[in-house]
Amino acid sequence: MFHIYCPHCAEYREEEEFHAKGQAHIARPLDPEACSDKEWGEYLFFRKNPRGLHHELWVHAAGCRKFFNMTRDTQTYEIKEVYKIGEQPSVVAE
Repeated sequence: MFHIYCPHCAEYREEEEFHAKGQAHIARPLDPEACSDKEWGEYLFFRKNPRGLHHELWVHAAGCRKFFNMTRDTQTYEIKEVYKIGEQPSVVAE
């Protein structure tokens, strides 16, 4: 079982309280009306699925219900860092 640190609650909680919501740092198109169907479809449905370091969006569903980002190694499941939305990761892939 993971113990995940919530940057909003400032405490470690069991993983059952959290839900992964996908890849972090995905920018919404500035003008969605001007996007082609292909561009809009890629924004909605296509995500990276790397082996190794990955930045993910998580929510503390059974706690404060706030979103935050997590940097996690997808091979070892090791959590490298957690940080609030709007902050940049300090751990990045080489």
